[in-house]
Amino acid sequence: MDSSHLVYMANQIARNLAAGGDAAAVAATAQHITDFWDPRMKAAILAGDHEALDPIARAAVERLASVQRKI
Repeated sequence: MDSSHLVYMANQIARNLAAGGDAAAVAATAQHITDFWDPRMKAAILAGDHEALDPIARAAVERLASVQRKI
């Protein structure tokens, strides 16, 4: 899957969850990616450039990356 499409999807998820506040939106975005994204999609977003991610989506992806490093 094209990484730009994954960035677009992560940003959409983050925007839809932003009304709950930043901390809740970051947690919910990370949880959504964990629950619903294919392992290849998760690997691609973690390995890709995070510059195009909105702040909430970037924080969610960074949270996932930190969990991944602990495993």
